[in-house]
Amino acid sequence: MFDPMADLAGGGASDDDCTAEPATTPPPATGGQRKFADELHSVTIHAQQRTFYIDLKQSSNGKFFKMSEKSRGGQKTTIMFDAEDLDKFIDAFTEMKGHLQ
Repeated sequence: MFDPMADLAGGGASDDDCTAEPATTPPPATGGQRKFADELHSVTIHAQQRTFYIDLKQSSNGKFFKMSEKSRGGQKTTIMFDAEDLDKFIDAFTEMKGHLQ
């Protein structure tokens, strides 16, 4: 099973920074920290009191999605899931959307 956090086992850097645009050049090294994953694409959703970031990333273990939510108060929540599970999330959101009517 894919584990996007496996690269962090060696004490590497946290990858909590999200951007609204795909990375075209690697970010500069900071403080001797190693890079966790490459950003392939990013989407930002501005919704009332919160901002959501959806990033497609790739590490040595494969591709994965990182979804982060940041409230106006600055609190941030992040989940990650394997790219192979994207259809399951789409199906779940489609099912939930059907219950909104």
